[in-house]
Amino acid sequence: MTTTAGQVRASGPVLHPRICAALTAVSCLVQLWLAAFGHHQLWLGVLMIGLAAVCVPCTVHIWRHSRVGALHQVMFSALAMVGLHAVLLLGAGGSGHAHGGGPASNAVASSAGLLLVIGLEITTALLAATLVARLRRRPGIEMAQL
Repeated sequence: MTTTAGQVRASGPVLHPRICAALTAVSCLVQLWLAAFGHHQLWLGVLMIGLAAVCVPCTVHIWRHSRVGALHQVMFSALAMVGLHAVLLLGAGGSGHAHGGGPASNAVASSAGLLLVIGLEITTALLAATLVARLRRRPGIEMAQL
């Protein structure tokens, strides 16, 4: 950080990390909401809470410092969530993911919800990956510092 006339300015990108951190926070909130109100089995709800808890500290690190380690963790967690939701979407013989053994009419709505979550997670992973690439291209930054 450098100061100019009493104002603090970041030495790297500011908007990109903030958007990435905000989207990661939104993703965590969506996972927690789905775990609480999605009518999932207990083990799946606990898994969703655990994956969201892994990303919360990273959100703070990305917002404040754009740490590459935190970006990698968010990127890999988001891709793991994409994989988990893809398995849920494709599970049950292609009929989609039905919550709590609900009727088949809920399969379309459930599939649409899963696709939205997959899109959110892919966007989160993409933002984290592009920020890592952007930080690596900064002149004067050694990879050991990242």
